[in-house]
Amino acid sequence: MPRTEAPPVTPTPMSRRRTSASVVLRSVLEHGPVARSTISRLTGLSPASVTDYCARFSELGLIRESAVPRRSNGVGRPHVPVDLDDSRFVVGGVHVAVPYTTVALLDLRGRVLARRELKHEHTAPESVLARAAEALGALLDAAPGCRPLGVGVAVGGWVDRDSGTVVEHPLLGWHDVPVREVLGARTGLPVHVDGHARALVNAERLFGRARGSRSVLHLFVGNVVDAAFATNDEVHHGPRSQAGTIAHLPVPGGTEPCDCGRTGCLQAELSERTLCRRARRAGVIESVNPMHVVAAAAAGDPEAARLLVERAGAVGRAVRLLLDVLNPETVVVTEIGVMHRQDCLTALHEGVGSERATSVMPTGFPDSVLAVAGGAVALDVLFRDPLTLSHLSGLNSETPNVDRASA
Repeated sequence: MPRTEAPPVTPTPMSRRRTSASVVLRSVLEHGPVARSTISRLTGLSPASVTDYCARFSELGLIRESAVPRRSNGVGRPHVPVDLDDSRFVVGGVHVAVPYTTVALLDLRGRVLARRELKHEHTAPESVLARAAEALGALLDAAPGCRPLGVGVAVGGWVDRDSGTVVEHPLLGWHDVPVREVLGARTGLPVHVDGHARALVNAERLFGRARGSRSVLHLFVGNVVDAAFATNDEVHHGPRSQAGTIAHLPVPGGTEPCDCGRTGCLQAELSERTLCRRARRAGVIESVNPMHVVAAAAAGDPEAARLLVERAGAVGRAVRLLLDVLNPETVVVTEIGVMHRQDCLTALHEGVGSERATSVMPTGFPDSVLAVAGGAVALDVLFRDPLTLSHLSGLNSETPNVDRASA
């Protein structure tokens, strides 16, 4: 039987907005160890409010006092700084890609503590989610001192965050899959679901290179190509969370046929499937793994390097189009060539143009991007309204492990 102590909880619209509690906890995340007086100055909240929030966070186990007190200008009573307590709690992260699912545990700083990759035997949602729940339970069993706050799930395609549903993912063959309901029943934990581009823009603004940026665009280029945009710390979702669908934007000079019947759509031109097909045609690889193209280029194969550089340049031209429309302060790109090769990063910047190239950067999580994407969905909920977690995850009672019998 699945656990019943902490039933899945439906995220409410309030979880999207930053509360005063969120502002305080984010300040501890970004500046800790930090004195309460400094938090008050940074946030504009009264010292009494900051002290109250810090006391509540300490009771929940989210923050702790630093061992070494600090003096203000060397005189007066020492200030005891507070810092995020990343030793007690974890979140589960699940990222469903086309060839495999990544399952991970992350601490409150977004660092990956453990992960597993589950190659898809087939992509029926019941099978994929059951295996993810089982793997998550195994990771929790191997980390008995960690208490799970919830599970974040990141998936490509059209994901409705409010209902926790994958509305449509053509490459997986998923339609109206109630991911939150299914995975919540199997784990007994609160489950939060979002598109992976939006998950990664949250990860970058919380823990990555976009921290502090007033507006951020994230472009994900994998088997699925999509984007997410955040301004003033709010990610734009649109009706039914359909914002960011850019798969069918036209690429000038594109030659790849698309399932929509047109030629040169962005996803058809830039997907990893297209990269691998071109690499096989050129005799570079025999597999469908894009990292084999990167490995071939690293081993000195000029054709592999050419394919990766050309793709990165095309990604740069796509970024330039999005810059013209959205004009973000920072652009983060997740693409395998850009993450692993300097010549691809150079090609990306050349495609963007010298006047905006400095605002465009690769993801801050090159070795764990998919694991971080899943965990960031749950961590975004935590940092937006941290005081809700006392009842969402049963922090005041012992948290049992995930029951894999139901998986």
